[in-house]
Amino acid sequence: MKSCVSTYSYSPLYWNGSGFTRFDAIDKTKELGCNGVEFVLDDEAPDGYTPRDYALALKSHADDVGLTVPIYTTGADFFCADPEREAERLCKHIDIAAECGIPLLRHDVAKQYYDGYDGVKTFHFVLDKVAPIISQVADYAKERGVMTCSENHGRLMQDSNRMVELFTAVNNKNYGFLCDIGNFGGVDEDCSTAVSRLLDLIVYVHAKDCFTRSGMMYDPGRGYNRSRAGNYRRPTIFGQGTVPTFQILSAIKQSGYDGFVSLEFEGMEPTMLGIEIGVENLQRMIKDIEG
Repeated sequence: MKSCVSTYSYSPLYWNGSGFTRFDAIDKTKELGCNGVEFVLDDEAPDGYTPRDYALALKSHADDVGLTVPIYTTGADFFCADPEREAERLCKHIDIAAECGIPLLRHDVAKQYYDGYDGVKTFHFVLDKVAPIISQVADYAKERGVMTCSENHGRLMQDSNRMVELFTAVNNKNYGFLCDIGNFGGVDEDCSTAVSRLLDLIVYVHAKDCFTRSGMMYDPGRGYNRSRAGNYRRPTIFGQGTVPTFQILSAIKQSGYDGFVSLEFEGMEPTMLGIEIGVENLQRMIKDIEG
């Protein structure tokens, strides 16, 4: 397996007035000794760029410093008032990824029940609505040499059994599972058990860690949020939380996965320190797993 950092990990630095950019994030990721950098992009771009031009410039810079860009990550929500329009929007990102030569694109599935929706609120109703259009987008991507994937994210599509049903319903070989090893805690699942149910579907991995405390305890304060069932969770430095990170990465490796693992840091610790220690821990784990 190969180490990578998601540009999302550096997010606080983009907005703190320091002038730190995604180009700087690429340079720092190289400095940390990683093999790749994950692009996280949306419909906006800095002044002077179109989204296409911005992605191409970032890709060129990654190439120049010797980093692979294994995945292009962007948002989506197909449980919406106009899913066809959402698909068209997402396909523009697929076109950009294809032009950049990035082989994998990650998109969300459904975030919540949209404003104005007054129908039945069940997972299976949502699944029936989103699965056909996800497959449609995957077919579009295949024609352009890009594979699509989604992660366990967004509460509606986060539980391991729901993810299994999602991939069964989509039933498209060009659509796979981005396994975020820490996200299952958001729906109160044991992360190692949850990941084990989806090992055969993994096409990419996010390395994330969290602290978890029982909802029976007093609210620990700033930095913590609530899981769906009311437990407390706080993102932290990879390898320092309560997610069984080494156990899960070992199981993923044993399943046959040998691709990139992206650090996704979103803790309240200082951003650069959290990324540096997280990368050190991730690379050490990979080295030990590889033997």
